[in-house]
Amino acid sequence: MPTGLYAASKLEKNRNHFRWKYRYYKRRVLRLDVKADPLQGAPQGRGIVLEKVGVESKQPNSAIRKCVRIQLIKNGRQVTAFLPGDGALNYVDEHDEVQICGISGSRGRSMGDIPGVRYIVTSVNGASLKSLILGIIQKPTR
Repeated sequence: MPTGLYAASKLEKNRNHFRWKYRYYKRRVLRLDVKADPLQGAPQGRGIVLEKVGVESKQPNSAIRKCVRIQLIKNGRQVTAFLPGDGALNYVDEHDEVQICGISGSRGRSMGDIPGVRYIVTSVNGASLKSLILGIIQKPTR
């Protein structure tokens, strides 16, 4: 470790060199997570429902979580999104336009016992999914 009166430039050079050994620094600077993200760094995205699917929850739980396969409008990528709420599957049909956002798992990963699902549906055809379930509004037809 260089010490002394004129060692600052050497210390700075070493620090910049060794930062590249840190995995998360490298991923952040090279923007690898944004490039791999289907939403391309955006907080929300719109897509068209391709099919309704049931995803089995991980151990020790035993349930079928209601999800939908979505094709994003902005880049054509396909993702799976979770439908929150009791009976939410009844308000979503194929070819509906839905809005999704991240499911708030750690580092953008899936949350809880739903394997491989990173997104959650917030609205259907421009209407809030929560208000549809509560019966406040009716589903608009596209």
